[in-house]
Amino acid sequence: MNDPRLKSPATARNRQPILEVLQQVLPEKAHVLEVASGSGEHAVHCAAAMPGWQWQPSDPNAHARRSISAWREHSGLANLHEPMALDVTVLCPGGSCDAMVAINLLHIAPWEVAEALLACAGSRLPKGGVLYLYGPFRREGIPTAPGNAAFDADLRARDPRWGVRDLEAVTAEAERQGLALERVVEMPANNLSVVFRKGA
Repeated sequence: MNDPRLKSPATARNRQPILEVLQQVLPEKAHVLEVASGSGEHAVHCAAAMPGWQWQPSDPNAHARRSISAWREHSGLANLHEPMALDVTVLCPGGSCDAMVAINLLHIAPWEVAEALLACAGSRLPKGGVLYLYGPFRREGIPTAPGNAAFDADLRARDPRWGVRDLEAVTAEAERQGLALERVVEMPANNLSVVFRKGA
C-alpha cells in the first residue's frame, strides 16, 4: 500500500529544538497557523506535545497537503486540523490566530513571499501575537556558518529568486508591519529561530 506520508531526515533532527523554542514563547493554549507545512511532521510533533495548541497546517502544494492529511489521520490528534491550501502571496486568511509559524520557508521562496508573510502576520496577529521563523540566515551580510555560503550559492543556482536571507532585512520588513524582534536563538545545523511579537 502506498503511504502518502512524506518523511524528512532534517525534520527528525530539528523538530524537538523547534518545539522547545515555541514552548518558551507561546502560552499553553494557542491557535497556531503554520505556513508552508511541507510534510506535516512538525505539525504532528508540536500538536502531540502540546494538546492545548490548536494547530492549523497549510501548504500551497497538493502533494504536501496529502502528506499532512495522512500524518493527521495516522496520529489521531484532535488538535491538529485538516491542512489549508494557502499561498500567502495570494491570500491572508481570516479567523483567530495567536501565532504564525514558518519553518524553512524564506530561503526557498522569492523575497515577495517573505514580504507577504510578514504583512499577513502584521495584519492578522493580535497584540502580543508571535511570528516564529526558522531557517538559515545571514547576519550583517555574513552567513552564520561557512556551509551556509555554499548552500546560498546552490539555492541561487537552482532559482535566482531564492537564497539565504539577511536577518536585518527581514527584521526591517517585520518592523514595518508592527512586528518587533524579540529573540534570536541559535539552532542545530547552523540555523536560527527568529521570534517576532506584534506590538500595539
